[in-house]
Amino acid sequence: MSVSWNPWHGCHKISEGCIHCYVYRQDYNYEKDSSIVTKNATFDLPISKKKNGEYKITSGELVNTCFTSDFFVEEADKWRVDVWSMIQVRSDLKFFFITKRPERFYVCLPSNWGEGYENVHIACTVENQDRAEFRLPIFKDLPIKHKSIAISPILEKINLERFLDETIESVTVGGESGKYARVCDYDWILDVRNQCLDRYIPFWFYQTGSKFFKDGKIYHIQSKYVVIASGS
Repeated sequence: MSVSWNPWHGCHKISEGCIHCYVYRQDYNYEKDSSIVTKNATFDLPISKKKNGEYKITSGELVNTCFTSDFFVEEADKWRVDVWSMIQVRSDLKFFFITKRPERFYVCLPSNWGEGYENVHIACTVENQDRAEFRLPIFKDLPIKHKSIAISPILEKINLERFLDETIESVTVGGESGKYARVCDYDWILDVRNQCLDRYIPFWFYQTGSKFFKDGKIYHIQSKYVVIASGS
């Protein structure tokens, strides 16, 4: 089981993968400016309790964190210390978040981070070879107990070979969604999968995206997503 927790909302577009951001698309429908980072009413969800005194989030849950922002976005610096405190208090939960900003890691850490919190899993997002070459060397050397790589949306063929070692617990790949989605080529997916299989790293292809190229044909996917799971 898993739950979602967005302590803050909003972010800034910083690379090619952000161009058609799903959060911006959703906010546009409500005339909301996604570039303004705001603290959410559910900020203290992990430590919120029911009337009977029990936590609203039960022990053992996976908490998908900050999926409508970036955990390391600059505007959240003033709130992040309290979030780290809640993550410590709820050591019985597993917190998972994705970032495009690994270069901000050290300025965003709690003082007692050490080699990392056991209940925190961080994935670094890349979308093309350029961002892989910039972000992953930084990410690879960070003291994090649980690490993954997320290629989302995949925009071209990407070589991850020199970044895949025993510290990477999984790789996920997905195509771009939305009306203006860029093409997701199935051969790119298979290539990443083979890189993972060669190194016995679990692989998950979770979304074709809206424009999927396979066997010489482009498929315009109408459903929300197609899930294809594969691992080593």
